[in-house]
Amino acid sequence: MTLDEFEAMRLADLDGLYQEQAAEQMSVSRPTFSRIIDSAHRKMADVLAHGKALRIEGGPVKVSGRRCCCRFHDSQEK
Repeated sequence: MTLDEFEAMRLADLDGLYQEQAAEQMSVSRPTFSRIIDSAHRKMADVLAHGKALRIEGGPVKVSGRRCCCRFHDSQEK
């Protein structure tokens, strides 16, 4: 799973944002966000259904407590 896909799932599924809000936070269009989240959901379903390991790739991730921060949050804080 790419870091973008992970971030999309975190925003939509964990934080409960609507796609338009999540797309804005990721600085992508709503249709692009939709493609990213659809791909993430397919990959997560494959992991769960087939007992595969989940690997998140694509850049540095800072873990703080129970929250993960990636480039989208870092760019929002500046």
